[in-house]
Amino acid sequence: MNRALTGADIFDGKQLHEGKAFLLDGDVFCGIVPAESVPAAFGIEELSGGTILPGFVDLQANGGGGVMFNDETSVDGLRAIAQAHATTGTRALLPTLITDTPSRTRAAVEAVEAAIEHKMPGIIGIHLEGPHLSVARKGAHDPELIRPMTDSDEAFLVETAKRLANVMLTVAPENVTCNQIARLSEAGVIVSLGHTDCTMTEAEAAFEAGARCVTHLFNAMSQMGNREPGLVGAALNTSTISAGMIADDIHVHQASMRVALSSKQGPGNIFLVTDAMSTVGSDITELKLNGRRILRQNGQLTLEDGTLAGADLELSHALSILVENMGIPKERAFAMATLFPAQVLPQPGTAGRFVVGSAANAILLDDSLRYIRGL
Repeated sequence: MNRALTGADIFDGKQLHEGKAFLLDGDVFCGIVPAESVPAAFGIEELSGGTILPGFVDLQANGGGGVMFNDETSVDGLRAIAQAHATTGTRALLPTLITDTPSRTRAAVEAVEAAIEHKMPGIIGIHLEGPHLSVARKGAHDPELIRPMTDSDEAFLVETAKRLANVMLTVAPENVTCNQIARLSEAGVIVSLGHTDCTMTEAEAAFEAGARCVTHLFNAMSQMGNREPGLVGAALNTSTISAGMIADDIHVHQASMRVALSSKQGPGNIFLVTDAMSTVGSDITELKLNGRRILRQNGQLTLEDGTLAGADLELSHALSILVENMGIPKERAFAMATLFPAQVLPQPGTAGRFVVGSAANAILLDDSLRYIRGL
């Protein structure tokens, strides 16, 4: 069925279009044309405002639908997570394994490989957040499982990058050497710095070695001071580095987000992540991570001692905070949830943008930036 969707703005990954029609042949994207120039073969479907855009891309999703990836490192677990995130507008994600045992890590990689072989919608790779982090900045990660990277760890990760198109790895320079970072980067792993107390000099050395991303900017890392800029300062000062950010107005103050967005120079970009736990797409009020209770209260997730433990966040809500509360232009905010994270990936495919002749994976937001439905 050929459809021409009109009456909504259209964000194509880079540019926001007004007064245009979005052309679909079934679910295949056919182009964007002026609303008054719709080809005769396309039936017009009038929408009541809002914005059409590529499905969200989330590079840090720990769970969803009542399932934590750490607990259900299986194809069924991944299906539940992907389906839960799809109900919020996410069409491409990296299921994220929080620091765990080597056997659990291997099982997670095998599950993702199987899911991709079965062409499971939404699953495009894996994010391993740990275990090679800093205990000083552990956050909700189990300190008993944090450790230095060994030769066998490195060999496993290099092999994983051969098996999966997109492998993201969060590490701390305290437990990973620059030589290891260089070899992993050369193998195709997206090395991201996070959960670290490193100095700016140490961060820059890791960047020089091949690290090209920072995990949840501001959270669980050395902060920017007047004499020691830390990882935050290094990330904002290094133009090639991209950084995820949890824009829930809980993990990071709006003023800090605004300063970061104002100072960040490309080609690296700040992009949105949910850092979502199993609460996405569910009504559960608590969960467990490595045997520890995580409580869901007042829009946030915490360990019993009050430590933030992931986020209770959907990307459409993050967009509303950026646009409606902070005044960030829609084009940049939309790109932060679509194109910018996709650009971090070695093999993004069509994620985060529209490509003529390919599945659109388009979504519709209302005028308040709430997710309405897929198109």
